[in-house]
Amino acid sequence: MSTMATFNLSSFNPGLFILLGIPGLEQFHTWIGIPFFIVYIVAFAGNSILLYLIFMERSLHEPMFFFLSMLAGTDLILCNTCVPKTVSIFWLGPQHITFAGCLTQMFFHHFSFVMDSAILLAMAFDRYVAICYPLRYTTILTRQIVIKMVVAIISRSFCIIFPCVFLLKRLPFCRELIIPHTYCEHIGIARLACADISINIWYGFAVPIMTVMSDLILIGISYTVILRAVFNLPSRDAHQKALSTCGSHVCVILIFYIPAIFSVLAHRFGHNIPLSFHILFANLYVAIPPAINPIIYGVKTKQIWDKFNLLFFPKVNH
Repeated sequence: MSTMATFNLSSFNPGLFILLGIPGLEQFHTWIGIPFFIVYIVAFAGNSILLYLIFMERSLHEPMFFFLSMLAGTDLILCNTCVPKTVSIFWLGPQHITFAGCLTQMFFHHFSFVMDSAILLAMAFDRYVAICYPLRYTTILTRQIVIKMVVAIISRSFCIIFPCVFLLKRLPFCRELIIPHTYCEHIGIARLACADISINIWYGFAVPIMTVMSDLILIGISYTVILRAVFNLPSRDAHQKALSTCGSHVCVILIFYIPAIFSVLAHRFGHNIPLSFHILFANLYVAIPPAINPIIYGVKTKQIWDKFNLLFFPKVNH
């Protein structure tokens, strides 16, 4: 009877979880934390500046820059959800987190990842329209259409990830609540439960992968059509401008998808991959893209680079 009472109590009140960091690399935690802290500062500052420039400069109030501001906002959510806690673990040792806090971190981590994927697809569509139908760009991507796309992106991401919260809340936890990771993620929490988690495993793997892979396929189709259109452009300047714009998008897409897909597949199938390598890689994909994205777009996009120079180096520009 007391065992059943304990089991029921653990179902509804899991208590505090402990985030260990990267098992096997504890002696290097302090040193690992330094580059992560620097990357976090770069990501926070870069995306904040990008948002400020886009919202304050009327010349940047176009669909392409609006989607870029969404990407910057989502990247801020992604890095703020995981990296500060990660750095505190590296520098202060294992950290406690409540079950509600763990679920919140898990939701925003996965939500921002799916959001990023959908925004990159929207940006690919924007470039497709701009290059393949330049004269109809403003009539196709109207304010109303852009708002509908934004609502669809947010709604889809929410509907995909929110069920994970309920899939975890239904589970009983009756063992040590120690997570060998730097942040809470769906399968990592589920594996601590003393019940069948096959639904969690297949939902957590199949649904996001299907969603992200469909985004990736559509992005690939968009850029294939775009490249064909670019090489049919009459002037060399038009060639270079289109390729430069698309080049920055492709860089961001590769930086985002390659480590993320590797991390998901390694989690599901990579039983021979050392846990420390998997966790370190999982941390890189939540820290690196948010830091690199604003740098790529800032340097490669002339309008943003000009506004950046005007903001920080006004005397040089006069």
